[in-house]
Amino acid sequence: MPSFTKLVFTLSIASLLSACSGQPPKSLGSETQPLAACPSAPNCVSSYEASDNSHFIAPIVSSDSIENKHQQLTQLILESNNAQITKSTPRYIRAEYTSAFWGFVDDVEFILQDTRIHMRSASRLGYSDLGVNRDRLESIRDQLKK
Repeated sequence: MPSFTKLVFTLSIASLLSACSGQPPKSLGSETQPLAACPSAPNCVSSYEASDNSHFIAPIVSSDSIENKHQQLTQLILESNNAQITKSTPRYIRAEYTSAFWGFVDDVEFILQDTRIHMRSASRLGYSDLGVNRDRLESIRDQLKK
């Protein structure tokens, strides 16, 4: 392959990979709005979906104070080596998780209520997430129980 063709090919691949992060959806919630519905693609889970929907994940039930729940969630997110918090209010946390190899971004949200933590995790791009979003939220649920 001539060097110019290699350069064009390399730049094309780099451009495609850098686009894996995409832009944050405008439909992301806040503490005063419900979490957005999941798209039809199987790359999203939410505690706001109907329980008979494949996108449903049960909210986290917790009797801790909202402040304690917020502190624990914040700590878990910050301890993850692939996440950053992009918005935090007393009753809402939004974070971005980035995959190590491809740089795909998942948007994760938590709404903290008196006895529940509602949550949503969705891939920005692609069709299937191979269960990564569900596994992430179940792992967070397990870690909060400890």
